[in-house]
Amino acid sequence: MANSRSSTAAKRRPIRLLDEFSVNRIAAGEVIERPAAAVKEIVENSIDAEASQIDIEFSNGGKSLIRVADNGIGIDPSELPLAIARHATSKIDGSDLLDIDTFGFRGEALPSMGAAGRLTVTSRRQGANSAFSIKVDGGTVSPAKPAALLTGTIVELERLFHATPARLKFLRSDGAETKAIVAAVKSLAMAHPRIAFSLSEIAPGGKPRTVFKVTAESGEPNSAVLERLRKLVGKDFTENSVVVDSQRDGIRLFGYSSLPTFARGAATQQHLFVNQRPVRDKLLHGALRAAYMDVLPKGRFPVAALFLECPPHLVDVNVHPAKTEVRFRDPQLVRSLIVSGIRRALANEGHRTSSTISSAMSGSFRRGGNYKNDLDFRSDRYHLYESREPQARGDGTDRPPSLPGDFPFGDTQDAPDECLPPNAFLGAARAQLHGNYIIAQTTTGIALVDQHAAHERLTYEELKRQFSQRAVEAQALLIPEIVDLVEPERSRLLDSAEALEPLGLVIEPFGIGAVAVQAVPAILGEANCKDLVQEIVDELEDGRPNSVVEKRINEILSRMACHGSVRSGRKMSGAEMNALLRKMEETPNSGQCNHGRPTYITLSLKDIEKLFNRR
Repeated sequence: MANSRSSTAAKRRPIRLLDEFSVNRIAAGEVIERPAAAVKEIVENSIDAEASQIDIEFSNGGKSLIRVADNGIGIDPSELPLAIARHATSKIDGSDLLDIDTFGFRGEALPSMGAAGRLTVTSRRQGANSAFSIKVDGGTVSPAKPAALLTGTIVELERLFHATPARLKFLRSDGAETKAIVAAVKSLAMAHPRIAFSLSEIAPGGKPRTVFKVTAESGEPNSAVLERLRKLVGKDFTENSVVVDSQRDGIRLFGYSSLPTFARGAATQQHLFVNQRPVRDKLLHGALRAAYMDVLPKGRFPVAALFLECPPHLVDVNVHPAKTEVRFRDPQLVRSLIVSGIRRALANEGHRTSSTISSAMSGSFRRGGNYKNDLDFRSDRYHLYESREPQARGDGTDRPPSLPGDFPFGDTQDAPDECLPPNAFLGAARAQLHGNYIIAQTTTGIALVDQHAAHERLTYEELKRQFSQRAVEAQALLIPEIVDLVEPERSRLLDSAEALEPLGLVIEPFGIGAVAVQAVPAILGEANCKDLVQEIVDELEDGRPNSVVEKRINEILSRMACHGSVRSGRKMSGAEMNALLRKMEETPNSGQCNHGRPTYITLSLKDIEKLFNRR
């Protein structure tokens, strides 16, 4: 032990101030942790410079070169030295650190880049007779000099982290860094549809390759955002998403979120913005997940592009050096706005199902393969169920129905389409396949409905409606269950006890370091109180005390709906099938079952004609 203490004492250093060069190198590691971060900071400066065109070039994943050129207002020669000085900014005046309504014109991250690599800033102020350039190499600043540039600003960053080789070793492959740069620029381009962007990669031979290029969008704001998303996220997303537009207490949520049947196996396509700033925020992503809790199974994630707008004083953007995280003054309000806004949008168009599913089915037919849900239409397995006793043949065997005279559902076949309700987009039932699939004729083609999946969702929504009309029944425990908790989790849970009680969960303090569960929702049956409480505690960090209980209750209702639904293999009459179709058309979320699978697929007459080479 003595030797150990002696060794430790020998390694101690006196406390002293670091020199400016070391401070800048440390700051570089905080703000510019990878090339994509440098690209993001420079492009944000161009946006604040009122640029309408921003062109980005890079090579070797941004390690060798990053060049950003814009046509913005430029930098005055007298301000160029300030642009590369630490703690110089145009974002705030120092009186209010929360009054931030821009990204910060120049100057915030540039000194860090100059400390980590070789930085050159060339700019011509709008209306000026000439341009000037200033260079920083590993923290060493050269005087500003006249340069050749017609308009705007060009920022070049070469050999990033060559001055900090330890940092360079932690960068990922060129491919991984390139992917991060593309994602960063696309996010900024989504948030600013009025600005034209181009992103090019310079190959080792020196020839640039365009990664993507978008022109400035015109028209009204909502349509401009939609067109930009179509170009960057994809046409499939814009055609299979719902419009989200909600406002509360000065905060507005706008954007597009996918139908539940247009989901992904990872949360990589979730684009969230706060005051046009791309963020990766735990609260926002958690709220998005909660909004789909009732319509997506575990392991499936929605695609979304959501824009939150609020007064600057209601959000702190300085939580993280890279500005990717934020802190809201009222996080529960923000979460509630997102959850309710998305759920309302889904409910308004909940009968829709993804068009990509129909495209996949049509493509499968053309390839001669089976659709992924194994719907086999070969002639030896295709049959129509009769709604009456089969007619006997002379040889003693049952005679199958002849078409069309003995069509099994003559009442639906003969029913004129004008008798259908105006919103009858699922049309009229014509037949039943394999005891589970309903074929309906629509005004534009056909619909194929999974009767069990559809009825399961209808039953579930009805159970939820009935359940919401009365208070959740609480089942008092004969012996309260004691759950040990550490601080501050225990205090947070008790602070939320009042919010949990309407859901049938009664929690009271029990001495130091424990709580007593007095009652649980009766519908949960013999609930594991310890696990339930721990799940709630884990959720409380994001301010959602009742989401776990709500989720548990919905899971029970979902299981009840599954067992109480029309079973696969049951023969249905024409009237029953049409009644199911009409109910689907008026029920929220009927486009997918409780497990996130589609309840119906449509095939247009145009697609059918293509299958037969009639188009």
